[in-house]
Amino acid sequence: MGEERRSCGGRLQNGAPRLPLTFRPIPKIAEMERQLLEAMAEKERLLKAREEKREANEMTKRLEAEQNHVQEEAAVSSPPLVQAALPETTAEPAPLDLRSYLEASGHSVETCPHVRVSAMCCRGYLVKMGGRIKTWKKRWFVFDRQKRRLAYYADKEEQKLKGVIYFQAIEEVYYDHLRSAFKSPHPKLTFCLKTFERLFCMVAPTPEAMRMWMDVMVTAAEENSRY
Repeated sequence: MGEERRSCGGRLQNGAPRLPLTFRPIPKIAEMERQLLEAMAEKERLLKAREEKREANEMTKRLEAEQNHVQEEAAVSSPPLVQAALPETTAEPAPLDLRSYLEASGHSVETCPHVRVSAMCCRGYLVKMGGRIKTWKKRWFVFDRQKRRLAYYADKEEQKLKGVIYFQAIEEVYYDHLRSAFKSPHPKLTFCLKTFERLFCMVAPTPEAMRMWMDVMVTAAEENSRY
């Protein structure tokens, strides 16, 4: 046996040649596992980086789309700056000159002493029927276009105000042809002014004064119809 071991790589006792033995290093299992783990980690890192890049691209596209949508909505909802700076305006009618209006309507303002007319006011005495108590009393009336009201006082001193009729309350003015005024002292010179709340019956001193007062009060009723 000892001789056979010594003859390894040479010849056996029977003369047959013996092949030489070659020893290869066996890789360590721990090294292989380490390399495998590193490869898996690198793969996972690459996948994660690619996913983050994809998400970043999607977020950028979504933000750009939202920004474009907001700009489009703002362009549609907001009027152009030129239109906002220069809005269309409706020209207001020129203020009515009461005296010129009456003269153009054929009234002789100069020859009627019972009515005082200026560009904005009309003043004069009228006899008015009471509201609850149907008595007739002489009152000084002031039709004021600037204050937009018809006021009446105890006398022409205009100190004791008895009542006010605002323009926006006047519905119509008409001649009392039906003689509806209770016991009018002068039925042919009686006219009526209707408001939302009550009916005012008045008597003028002359036919010309009655026509002038009616035309003056009609301007207030017509003005309400434009608003």
